[in-house]
Amino acid sequence: MLKQLLGPDIRDIIRERNWPALKEGLAAWPPPEVADLLMSLDRNDRVLLFRALPRRHAADVFAYLDRRQQDVVLRELTDGETGQLMADLRPDDRTALLEEMPAAVTRRLLHFLGPEDRREASRLLGYPEESVGRLMTPNYVAVRPEWTIRQALDHIRRWGKDSETVNMVYVTDESGRLLDDIKLRRFILADTEEKVGQIMDGSFVSVSAFDDREKAVRTIRRYDLVALPVVDSENVLLGIVTVDDLMDVQEREASEDFQKIAAVSVERGDGMIASIRDAPIPLLYRRRISWLLLLVFVNLFSGAAMACFEATIARVVALVFFLPLLIDSSGNAGTQAATLMVRALATGDVRAGDWARMILRELATAAALGISMGLAVSVVGLYRGGPRLALVTSLAMAVVVVVGSVIGMSLPFILTRLRRDPAAASAPLVTSLCDIIGVLVYFSIAEWLL
Repeated sequence: MLKQLLGPDIRDIIRERNWPALKEGLAAWPPPEVADLLMSLDRNDRVLLFRALPRRHAADVFAYLDRRQQDVVLRELTDGETGQLMADLRPDDRTALLEEMPAAVTRRLLHFLGPEDRREASRLLGYPEESVGRLMTPNYVAVRPEWTIRQALDHIRRWGKDSETVNMVYVTDESGRLLDDIKLRRFILADTEEKVGQIMDGSFVSVSAFDDREKAVRTIRRYDLVALPVVDSENVLLGIVTVDDLMDVQEREASEDFQKIAAVSVERGDGMIASIRDAPIPLLYRRRISWLLLLVFVNLFSGAAMACFEATIARVVALVFFLPLLIDSSGNAGTQAATLMVRALATGDVRAGDWARMILRELATAAALGISMGLAVSVVGLYRGGPRLALVTSLAMAVVVVVGSVIGMSLPFILTRLRRDPAAASAPLVTSLCDIIGVLVYFSIAEWLL
């Protein structure tokens, strides 16, 4: 890697102020490697290195930094350098930066832009949060169906260098409505005197600027695309969103879902997601303590449920031996089901309307799991208390596993119906509910049979 190969040499070149050698040494390296090297330097060397990069290269390197690192670099640049950097960023990268910043910082950064760039940035920021509109770039190549292939290729050569990608060329009418998307390869292989309309097939996939980003992720993955056109309600082409931007979205969404499932969010007060490695201890404490305290009070209901069965426990003290085993099994089954459903809903593999079908499948699966686990625990019950205790523990195990699984599977669906994030069906919440119900089920069966 560049950081390992050139780190010491780069520091020496910076100290010697040998800018031509520095530019020559970095010019051939890809932006991600330069970004890694940049953040490995101390503040003064980092600023000098960033200033030595050509403007276009500096913007590409900046786009590969995460939000926390971008914030660090912006604080170290002068107002003039910040304005230049903002102008050189691609529209989608600029919007991604601005939407992550606090409102006051966003206003300040917008002030550095020229009138045209400011209007463009404001327009993209005007779309709803988490929408495709904020992710798209207006830099694409579009041609007309009445043009010849020769005219289209000349147009692509002229404007393609400013496009986000030229793998796909878009065909629009005089009103800007999208008619087709065609791979560049088809233009290259076609006869130059043919019309663009002759190589069109009218088969294309697009998304609305107001669609959720996760829909764009699913669409681009399903159709194996490198870029996805973004249109308005009248099918006018507004921009494109590329697969690299959507990969970043997918990674972030997956991280947020896993954090929510564990009831641990590391989102800062300004809306930025903190790195677990660098998140301050006070932030981690604040994000975890509220759920833990809430669950303490929720679990008091488990104790209250046990208090209702004091007489049964006094008669058969051996029941207490199996209590942790049973409620843990119920919580584990519920967490498994919840995790599977949250991820399935997030990827679109399962939809809210599939609840009835999924509940039947889960009941069958949970029943098989419960019977298997019940048979296993009955052996221990037979050893500890005889046949009747073995019957109680095995029957209770089967019931609590089924109940826990149904709770874990149903909560994400319920939250989806309520238009809430299904990932909020966190493992601690599912486990606590299963604990309470598990206690009630276990001691109710024990009281009935013993």
